[in-house]
Amino acid sequence: MGGQNILSNKVVEKILRGLSDNNIKFNDLCTALLNLGFTKHVKGDHHIFTRNDVKEIINLQPLENGKAKSYQVKQVRNLILKYSLHREVNDVQI
Repeated sequence: MGGQNILSNKVVEKILRGLSDNNIKFNDLCTALLNLGFTKHVKGDHHIFTRNDVKEIINLQPLENGKAKSYQVKQVRNLILKYSLHREVNDVQI
């Protein structure tokens, strides 16, 4: 499980840098959100993430190639920054 947290931290860093929104794996994005304290519900191909202290609901759908949609990565980045969620992750450097 510790290895997954390290991967999640690297994904959060990648999201926050905003240099490769087209190259974020969908499963990595989901894992990062779970490690940031979000709860996940799945309805069809819609992966819905909520967190008590975040007003917005994150609704993600994977691309056929297993990547996350770039505009959804940007939405996640904006929420991470808006709520300073990156401060909850150890060793994240932006």
